[in-house]
Amino acid sequence: MKLLFAATFALFVLSAFDQADSSAYDKIVAHSRIRAKKEGPNMCALQQVVGTKKKYFSTCRNWYQGAICGKKATVLYECCPGYMKLDGMRGCPAVAPIDNVFGTVGLVKATTTQDYSALSKLREEIEGAGSYTFFAPSNDAWDLLDPVTSHSFFLPAGYVIGYLRLHEELILHVVLVQVVTVNCARIIHGNQVATNGVVHVIDRVITAVGNTIQDVIEVEDDLSTLSTVATASGLIEKLGQPGHFTLFAPTNDAFDKLDREVLDRLMEDKNSLQALLNYHLLNSVQCSEAIMAGTSYETLEGSNIEIGCDGDSLTVNGIKMVLKKDIVTTNGVIHLIDQVLMPDSAKQVMELVGQSQGTFSDMLTELGLSAAMRPQAEYTLLAPLNTAFNDEVMSMDQSFLKIILENHILKNKIVLSQLYNGQRLETLAGKFLRVFVYRTAVCIENACLIRGSKEGSNGALHLMKTLITPADSSMYQLLVKNGAFKIFLSLMEAAGLNDLLKQEGDFTLFAPTDEAFAGLSERDLSLLKSDVNALRAILVYHFSNSIFIGGGLETGVTNLLKTLQGSNLKVLFVSINGLFFLFKSNPCLRTVFYFKDIPVGNQDLLSLLRRIIRYIQIKVLNLLFFIYAVQREPTITKVTRVIESPTKIKKVTRVIEGQPSVTKVTRVIEGDPTMTKVTRVIEMNPSVTTAIEDFGEDPEEITRYIQGKNLTLGISS
Repeated sequence: MKLLFAATFALFVLSAFDQADSSAYDKIVAHSRIRAKKEGPNMCALQQVVGTKKKYFSTCRNWYQGAICGKKATVLYECCPGYMKLDGMRGCPAVAPIDNVFGTVGLVKATTTQDYSALSKLREEIEGAGSYTFFAPSNDAWDLLDPVTSHSFFLPAGYVIGYLRLHEELILHVVLVQVVTVNCARIIHGNQVATNGVVHVIDRVITAVGNTIQDVIEVEDDLSTLSTVATASGLIEKLGQPGHFTLFAPTNDAFDKLDREVLDRLMEDKNSLQALLNYHLLNSVQCSEAIMAGTSYETLEGSNIEIGCDGDSLTVNGIKMVLKKDIVTTNGVIHLIDQVLMPDSAKQVMELVGQSQGTFSDMLTELGLSAAMRPQAEYTLLAPLNTAFNDEVMSMDQSFLKIILENHILKNKIVLSQLYNGQRLETLAGKFLRVFVYRTAVCIENACLIRGSKEGSNGALHLMKTLITPADSSMYQLLVKNGAFKIFLSLMEAAGLNDLLKQEGDFTLFAPTDEAFAGLSERDLSLLKSDVNALRAILVYHFSNSIFIGGGLETGVTNLLKTLQGSNLKVLFVSINGLFFLFKSNPCLRTVFYFKDIPVGNQDLLSLLRRIIRYIQIKVLNLLFFIYAVQREPTITKVTRVIESPTKIKKVTRVIEGQPSVTKVTRVIEGDPTMTKVTRVIEMNPSVTTAIEDFGEDPEEITRYIQGKNLTLGISS
């Protein structure tokens, strides 16, 4: 629909003008004065887009980027509104003379508007008594009109230009410290005080506005599909109510680009239709001339979209899609777009899957799991990233892989805010997954969520960094099956604590392998088992009475874990080649699993314990003997180590994966190609021992020492 021009400019009573909005222009000018203060008094700095006549009082971001809407802008210095230059004097020291509205239009060089006013009956009125606000199109604004439109302003009888007194139809739009528009015309020279009012020069000819957004989409042929959608959603009348809206209106061609099945599904779901329409609607007026860079705005649907610009084109979410800008109505503005904006809330759960989870989506389809999710039912996808599907996973038997992926589909719609610690989530296969909520993480079994959760019309999607492997064994079964914890299990049996490893509950066990006890004789072990009370106290100090998944522990800070013995363990992740450090709870003693009130009466046993504890501490720092057992399969851990030698650097990548008994070592040797054999000697690093002895267990001091000395581990070749 073409809007008929009923006026060339608008005027209304000054007292009705919103003083707060009027002052916004003054604030914009004030920022411009600051930028031009070195140029002399009353000078203002502006930016002009190269190759155009457009000048802006720019934002800080545009100013320092030297660009507007992605186009290079040059800096100009001009007299601030209301001031003039004097010959031979710096800056703009003179105050401009005050005339009536008609004369002031000429002073601000809107001479075409002045000429048209003189040709009409308007001049006599704006020269007379009154209080007017006059929005005067600049000369360039008139030049923008095509000859046919320009000619339509003249009436046959006496070439009189008509004008209207507009009030309700004027929409004043303010973007603080950027742009002020009226009916989407940008004010380029504002607040010119006259004896009988004020003049604002604008960059285009504004027109009479009589239609609402509803009126426009109901009569515009190219918006018939949008009109049908708005009617079916029950929101069509809302678009006819008073307000200040911005509608990004998809054309018929935009809807034709949608898959027909998607459009049919939307038309059958009123809630999805409402979400779709509201996603195209802002509760504020956003004219194209006021948009100078990308800015995020909340839609009536509740999600955000980014409106930006690229040269003369508007962009939505970074994509050029606006066909026609600034269709002004009595309750807002319309921009025509050639794509339908689809919010997550209008999508089915499978449509929420993004490119970073593409492999997961492909596998669900290939294994027939996506077909099992009926459109009428609700689901939640726990979608692993593509990186989780490594060669080992992809080479699995498909029936086994299908069972794994079934654990990533929940029967109900569970959004992020509904997850809580201890929750049990039922999967498509009928299994139940445990939820662990930490201060900075939410984990499901052994995998933790990462940012990017989405909510759709019939489900939700949560992103997982790794595959989920539900626990199917007790800690006792895991330790026995592994075979590397015989001494620890014998100590647990001697202490009468085997049931602790078998019983139901939520525990975290820091379990020392047999290597931790290397060098102990049978006599030493017998001595260790001789004092049951002391042995029990030491062993329960390795248990926490909650489950702590690795991803739930914060890095760079000390995590306090309360043990079954009652004291706290200090667990610290330090970013030194990904190593995992443990520090004791009592700063008075230099031990990891050693506490002040250990009930030991035998001096020989005490000496033995101290010897074991010191050895354990050094081994922890070298990451050689601890596993993390929490009734689940161990996760994959990768550690990159750099080993110093007298003549060259050798880089060793150590990959620990699968069951703890399986160790896979990839060695990259950068050096003399004649070297064919490398002997690895694992030993206690005396430098690390020095760090422990010098600094106690202060994590920060040990970390600084290790970083400064490059003491990542104790391996020599």
